[in-house]
This record gives sequence, structure tokens and C-alpha cells, in this order.
Amino acid sequence: MSSFELKKSKATKEAKDAKEVSLGEKLRARRRELGLTLQNVADNAGLTVGFISQIERNITAPSLSSLVSVSQVLGTQVSDFLSQPKGDKSITRQDERRIYGFGDSSLSYERLSSNFPNNVLRSVIIHEPPGHRAEPISHEGEEMLFILNGTLTTEIGGVKTVLETGDSIHFPSTTVHSSWNHSEHTASILWVGTMDVFGEEGDDPDPIHSKHRLVKDAAK
Repeated sequence: MSSFELKKSKATKEAKDAKEVSLGEKLRARRRELGLTLQNVADNAGLTVGFISQIERNITAPSLSSLVSVSQVLGTQVSDFLSQPKGDKSITRQDERRIYGFGDSSLSYERLSSNFPNNVLRSVIIHEPPGHRAEPISHEGEEMLFILNGTLTTEIGGVKTVLETGDSIHFPSTTVHSSWNHSEHTASILWVGTMDVFGEEGDDPDPIHSKHRLVKDAAK
């Protein structure tokens, strides 16, 4: 069994032992607490109603960027729905990095980037299972994907590209983008971007609260 498989097996066991409330249940409870419909959340997060519904029913796991977008609409931080390792070390060792994800989902991550004042870049290794599709989304910033192992189909601004081991793609996140592991094997991807996928960017809640007020108004 490879190092990744061993870490993934341990992470899965820890998630089962924790018996935490599922991501879908947490998101549904928060949405209903705010009196929002699936359509309200989908429209303001830039996602589809079907995708939000699938997340709430634990049928699919969202990408980190999708979860951040949904969290902002719900007036919360991504850390309220997903426990991620703290970026308190500038160096990470392969055998020490924790693999984490959403419950029993095969989609998992390893955090690489650290957290310090005014840092701009965030980075994770994504382990994307066969057949997994990331929902089309756009947001502020930029990002780059580098294929560490396997193959991945990306669609950036309507243009599909097949990336194989050693290939990379760099693009503005404002362009609608998605990806799909069309192979029969897990793909490992180095993701580097400017979106705060860890929920550590300052303590000023105004941007989130402002967006939340817009959603509440739309729900009336």
C-alpha cells in the first residue's frame, strides 16, 4: 500500500470515528436558519440548484472553491463546514501531511501553503477520484493546476483541454472553469491560487455580511 493510500485509509477511519454531522446536513441547517431557498444559494454562489441539492444530500462533494462560495452566501467561513490543517509551518513533510476531505468522499486534499500576514498564495494537493466532476464556477483571483500523477480534463471558458502527468494550466479564476477526472485512476493535482480556500483572510466580516444581506433581500 502506498504512502497516500495509508494516509487516506487513516483519514477515512478518523472521519468515521468522529461521527460528525455531515457537510450536507450542516449546509442545509444553515440555509434553513437564514430562510433561504436552494435557488437563493445557487444564484448567489454562481452554482446550479442541482449541485447545491446534491451537496446537501451528500451525493457529491464540492471543490474547496465551491464550498468557499457557498459559505460566503451563508455568511459563514469555510472552516465552519470543513476542518483543515492549520498553516503554521512554512515547510511540510510528505509523511507528516494530513489527508483530509468530506466524510466518506474519495475527494481529498493535502495542505501545502502556510499562513502569515498578507500572504496571497494558497496551495493544496488534490486527490481527485475517477469520474469526479468539479462544478463550473468563476470567482476573483487566479489559479494554476499542475498534474502530479494521472490525467484530468479541464474546461476553461468553454475550451476543453486534456492534461497529463507533468502538464499545467494557469488561468484567471474570473473565467468559468471546471475539471473532470475522465480516467479510471485517481489523479493527484497541485493547485495554487489566490482564493482563500482556508478561511483565514482577515477577520473583517463586512464583505460576507453585505453579500448575506443581498441574499436575504432576494429571499423576501
